Amino acid sequence: MDTPAYRFTWRTLLAFAIIYFVWGSTYLAIRIGVREFPPLLMAALRFLIAGAVLYAWAFARRERSPDRQQWASISLLAVLFILLDYGLVFWAEQRVPSGVTAVMMATIPLFIALCEIVLLRTQTLTLRLALALLAGIAGVAVLASRSSFVGGTPIDPYGALALILGAFSWAVGTVLTRRLSLPSSKVVSSASQMLTGGIFLALASAALGEFREFHPAAISRAAWLSLLYLIVAGSIVAFTAYLWLVHHESPTKVGTYAYVNPVVAVLIGYFFAGESLGLRTALGTLLVLVSVVLITTARSAKPATSVSVETAAKAME
Repeated sequence: MDTPAYRFTWRTLLAFAIIYFVWGSTYLAIRIGVREFPPLLMAALRFLIAGAVLYAWAFARRERSPDRQQWASISLLAVLFILLDYGLVFWAEQRVPSGVTAVMMATIPLFIALCEIVLLRTQTLTLRLALALLAGIAGVAVLASRSSFVGGTPIDPYGALALILGAFSWAVGTVLTRRLSLPSSKVVSSASQMLTGGIFLALASAALGEFREFHPAAISRAAWLSLLYLIVAGSIVAFTAYLWLVHHESPTKVGTYAYVNPVVAVLIGYFFAGESLGLRTALGTLLVLVSVVLITTARSAKPATSVSVETAAKAME
């Protein structure tokens, strides 16, 4: 047996396992945490600490810090990616099951396609994309519909709206990323956005009075562990595994996490948190995943565009 080849295969499988299962499980960690933490404050703590660790790592590697123009771009993306998207996700998970949240956020490719078709006109509305958009919209409708046809309980309408707005915000940020001046180092870019977004989240949390509601001694061990899991496993370990994979595997293979994470989140929520897995959830999940597969495989046939690590790392929820 060729030892280097064996080692490479083992590391590749481990890295894929991390981005599949760790990123898929972070939705439940958020759900556990926001039962006791004020949502925006919990998100702020996560990104401030994770961003500081990653920035320190980049500094130790003598990476170049962002310049003034790059900081302006970073601040804009921090609003779209961190403050709006993650802030809305953390808030919504007080109302929406973790598995369904993951499925709703899997609609991001749908919104990116809409932005490219309607706003940028860099995509044409082919039959394949039209079917993908219809499948994604139908999936969301199934999850949120009040109809008794599919059974089960529809998701909270305010939570659903928050998740849709969060997904749209991420899609806009993704499109803008390709046109903004950002650091060449993906670690520096991501760490800077995490830090800046963490500051914005902390300011929003303070403005909404969450600090007055926060009593650290009253937070259970489970909630603190969920925050620690999000910081260490969800942000640092999984992000490192993702960075390693993008340098050793094709973007198409690495991008398969987008199909796997929602399924992992739904199953973990069902087996470990008693979340519903009826016809409504199953059908909504299937339709959204069909939409994601159709959109992402259609793009893979085109010349690769410069997609940031922040975009691919959306599953770091």
